[in-house]
Amino acid sequence: MDLTDTPDLAYDVFSKTCPSRGTLEHVTGRWGALTLSALAAPEGSLRFNELRRRVDGVSEKMLSQTLQALERDGLVHRDAQPTNPPRVDYELTPLGREVAERLLVLIHFVEGRMDEVLGARERYDVTRGCR
Repeated sequence: MDLTDTPDLAYDVFSKTCPSRGTLEHVTGRWGALTLSALAAPEGSLRFNELRRRVDGVSEKMLSQTLQALERDGLVHRDAQPTNPPRVDYELTPLGREVAERLLVLIHFVEGRMDEVLGARERYDVTRGCR
């Protein structure tokens, strides 16, 4: 099957009104992809601050918004325990784990090809006079 072929599905991400676009944005956005991938770690569930340390550079507000969107999409489970102080753990749902596994393949691919990407950037910059 050609990768551009679309199977007969009820949803079409190329349609501007398709709800799959929002989920795709949540999953493939910088913070969504990194959050899902961080939650795929062998430890399983992570607390908010553990996630924030793992996803270097994300603000508290952005991580909170990202987690809410991923929870709403059914990819992340939030477990709030009534302790003092309150304890909140986040973990992937089965659907979230499937998505994270696919993201990790892409992430590892990109990491493994960064020498080529950096070389391409340098050649581009040189030809455009950016340096």
